[in-house]
Amino acid sequence: MKLSKFKYNLPEELIALHPTQNRDESRLMVIDKNTGAIEHKVFKDLVEYFDEKDVMIFNNTKVFPARLYGNKEKTGAEIEVFLLRELNREQKLWDVLVDPARKIRIGNKLYFGEDDEMVAEVIDNTTSRGRTLRFLYDGPHDEFKNALFALGETPLPKIINRKVEPEDKDRYQTIYAKHEGAVAAPTAGMHFSRELMKRLEIIGVDFAEVTLHVGLGNFRSVDVEDLTKHKMDSEQIFITEEACNIINIGKEAKKKICAVGTTVMRTIESSVSTFGHVKPFEGWTNKFIFPPYEFSVANCMISNFHLPLSTLMMMTAAFAGYDNLMNAYDVAVKEKYRFGTYGDAMLII
Repeated sequence: MKLSKFKYNLPEELIALHPTQNRDESRLMVIDKNTGAIEHKVFKDLVEYFDEKDVMIFNNTKVFPARLYGNKEKTGAEIEVFLLRELNREQKLWDVLVDPARKIRIGNKLYFGEDDEMVAEVIDNTTSRGRTLRFLYDGPHDEFKNALFALGETPLPKIINRKVEPEDKDRYQTIYAKHEGAVAAPTAGMHFSRELMKRLEIIGVDFAEVTLHVGLGNFRSVDVEDLTKHKMDSEQIFITEEACNIINIGKEAKKKICAVGTTVMRTIESSVSTFGHVKPFEGWTNKFIFPPYEFSVANCMISNFHLPLSTLMMMTAAFAGYDNLMNAYDVAVKEKYRFGTYGDAMLII
């Protein structure tokens, strides 16, 4: 499978800059992966497709305010710092991206906040854009984390080309987010409202939660035509025994097992037994799924409409079938579906 197969013409005006007014009222395209048939629905119509003891798997990661703006010592030049992950709690070391990178060298100090209330020192170059920062802060860890996050803003992807607004704090997050650690939201889950979750619960749908702390690798472009040569960034995942039991019981009973989003699909496909059961796991995954691929666990999937040439689109194509997906995207463009993070959703059954 070649990179160029995932090119399609996406008019810029179809990239959603804002979420729908209500989470569960975005549009929903339903695709039958066996026949390629397409239906046009609203997201809350999801309840029509699920029965008692079907299983939905959610990614309960929580996005933290990862984008900060600071100033370089002496010159005062504005530097954007994107927090990726904490490397060392005691020493307050963070793995970050800086922009513009060429201005930042080891030993430079960066100042954050109106009164320079937070100072960081560059102690290492990890990649051309990446750096390791040591934050110089004397208080306890919780106090430091609160102060750091108070300076940050919601890390909307650059494709949403506007200023961050107050509503983003809440909307760029799922309603079931629990475990802090993501720098990007698991977007398929953002369509679920409390009311919709309740309706699914009343039907008798079982919920399982896994955790994948979404990193910026999701947005990294693929630079090789031969997809087997692309390396995914590693992301931290947690699969509990409780989640495994819910998923495996549903699988044994031949129920619908629905992965809510590409991050869930990557998580469950990263820890599977030879019998196709999910196994408890804590660690890292750099699994890259593209066509052709044999899925072991989920038999249905919810996803957003992804950007051309993205690894997210490739995984969705592997699940829906390449021709089915390309046709669906063609229909979505004609029907003016909204694409990207705040866009509409697709159910593949």
